[in-house]
Amino acid sequence: MLQSVMAPLVSRFTTRMRIFLSYSSKDRKAAESINLALRAQHHAVFFDRSALSPGHEYDNRIREEIERSDLFLFLLSPDSISSGSYALTELEIAEKTWDHPDGKVLPVMLRPTELERVPSYLRAVTILEPDGNMPAAVADAVYRIAVSRRPLRVYVFVSLIMAVSLGIGAYVFFIRTPTPPMVLVPAGEFTMGTNDWVFTERPVHRVYLDAFKIDKYKITTSQYAKFLKATGRNQPYKWDEVILERDGDRPVVGVDWHDADAYCRWEGKRLPTEAEWEKAARGTDQRLYPWGNEKPTSRHANFAKDDWQGYETLAPEGSLAAGKSPYGIYDLAGNAWEWVADWMEPSYYEISPNRNPAGPSTGQTKVVRGGSWSDDPATIRSTARFGSDPAKKDNETGLRCAQDGSKQ
Repeated sequence: MLQSVMAPLVSRFTTRMRIFLSYSSKDRKAAESINLALRAQHHAVFFDRSALSPGHEYDNRIREEIERSDLFLFLLSPDSISSGSYALTELEIAEKTWDHPDGKVLPVMLRPTELERVPSYLRAVTILEPDGNMPAAVADAVYRIAVSRRPLRVYVFVSLIMAVSLGIGAYVFFIRTPTPPMVLVPAGEFTMGTNDWVFTERPVHRVYLDAFKIDKYKITTSQYAKFLKATGRNQPYKWDEVILERDGDRPVVGVDWHDADAYCRWEGKRLPTEAEWEKAARGTDQRLYPWGNEKPTSRHANFAKDDWQGYETLAPEGSLAAGKSPYGIYDLAGNAWEWVADWMEPSYYEISPNRNPAGPSTGQTKVVRGGSWSDDPATIRSTARFGSDPAKKDNETGLRCAQDGSKQ
């Protein structure tokens, strides 16, 4: 009861931001939809059509609102960056307000726009390129920015307030990081594996899976830090390089299979099976990568890097929207390998059951999927599977969790 009543209040308190919405008048209809989606998440949006009264001094008010905003949201279209667009004037104010746009400016590709025409200030950060429900995608991106900018200190503040009024039990509950968002993958068949003789994912076979849920993002360092504090578990490899204020939304690496399994159990979840992971990544249309059959680029995935340069080698989770899977799941290719539940057996696909396969009952290595920041395009394919020592900890392997679809 306490969780159901208070969790929405904590979420609202910790993620509300002041947002300035900049757009071309020709994109007003789309801007209005985005404005409504953001207001539904309790953000304070400056949307000039509704925020300015007739006769108000326009230029000064615009400047004031940009300077006091937490986030400058720029809707990119050929019209918004055309000569004479007032949106460009607003962008100039934003550029003078913040030397660098990181964390302060969110460019959204509203309509196809040639990249070379996009102002360099906007190209300095990842451009959100939604597909499907534009307002929902923008609201989701804004939520992640809001959470990353209000780390543990806000939850501690709220927790202390609740501890005074509701007792120590409330304090213990609220100090813990909110459960990461999950995506429901519906029940049904999909095609698993390939027939390429070079790889171990042979042969192609049809698999039926019950509905399941899987984390929308890999588990991040900020989430794993709470787990370490709550359980006293040994730290991951390279954990001494983590700076939570900077790396809180990057995936945790350096965990072995046992760490990954323990984390998911702590969340009341489990590791995904190999079949669940592959369906989440490639959907039902046999695509080569989560985003389709297009060759991977830096817009799709974090891959093919030469050397580990600390946690900044990893991309923040959710920052590469072009690489989403058909179910809207992020970063299933590259960034960090992901442990799954199954033991590795190269020939398992030849004998695996065609309904909810769970892998061999025993083995020497556990399956990892997805590839990492250092891997080539062939390795980050959605069907690629490799075995790894379950006790191995390296700077390339992390995790995400799953759950049966029937669980709330």
